[in-house]
Amino acid sequence: MRKYETIFILQPELSEDDIKSVTTKAQDVISSYKGECLRMDDWGIRKLAYPIKKSARGRYYYLRFDGDSALIAELERRLRLDDKVLRYQSVNITDLPERAPEKKVELPDAVTEETVEETPAAEEAAE
Repeated sequence: MRKYETIFILQPELSEDDIKSVTTKAQDVISSYKGECLRMDDWGIRKLAYPIKKSARGRYYYLRFDGDSALIAELERRLRLDDKVLRYQSVNITDLPERAPEKKVELPDAVTEETVEETPAAEEAAE
């Protein structure tokens, strides 16, 4: 099975029942195609980069799951047919490297403000 991420944007003025119906349909498609839904996040209402169907804002949802290509085809077909969905995009993340944890860089104790010399460009900018 491959790992996928799907982000879809819903109309911002939908009721909680409408939102729940769309997210439930997405989870039902995943389970009916023997996939595994790993994560479903509501990112909230955000401003769109450009108006879509005369909407300047949209409610973003993030969906992470395991499945195959038939599952993606059916999920995208259902999202395309639903009028409540403004946009969607699915990405295969199977081959992407895992993110390395951020490393904290520590300065040696010997470095202080007194040992750092100002450059001539920094002196000119200060004046």
